[in-house]
Amino acid sequence: MSKASQKASDRKRRTAARLAAVQTLYQMAITGTPAPRVIAEFKELRLEGGADDESFGPADPVFYEKLVAGVSADLEAVDQLISGALADDWALDRLETIVRNILQCGAHELLAHGEIPAAVVISEYVDVAHAFFAEKEPGFINGVLDRIARTVREDESGDTALGSESA
Repeated sequence: MSKASQKASDRKRRTAARLAAVQTLYQMAITGTPAPRVIAEFKELRLEGGADDESFGPADPVFYEKLVAGVSADLEAVDQLISGALADDWALDRLETIVRNILQCGAHELLAHGEIPAAVVISEYVDVAHAFFAEKEPGFINGVLDRIARTVREDESGDTALGSESA
């Protein structure tokens, strides 16, 4: 496999890991099942790519676990970032669960994975949102994550829309 095709494959596996992380957070929120148990289940049954309507393909299991464990460990800080980026008349608990989970993963990645350009993170989670929604939610997620990025990535230029994943 060429270096370029390997990078493309790695990007696809990270994209799939993001979707799986959002699905895991949703399952945890709905069932109350602790992260380690849901992570183990996903790694065993779903990370190699599920049905086309629920997966972007095989996922990077290490990146997936970092996302889920990171959101779980930093949930209070992540939720504060999201709350701070919402309009004054919106509360975090007013958001649909899956929207909140997408924002939690995106906010955590913006906060903890500075090696990935903010524009890439935002674009990836807007794509994840499109897997669940066809209406206004992807635009809402884009706006909230952009506000979070401006807060936690002050040193990053706003002209990174064509950035690529380096990790």
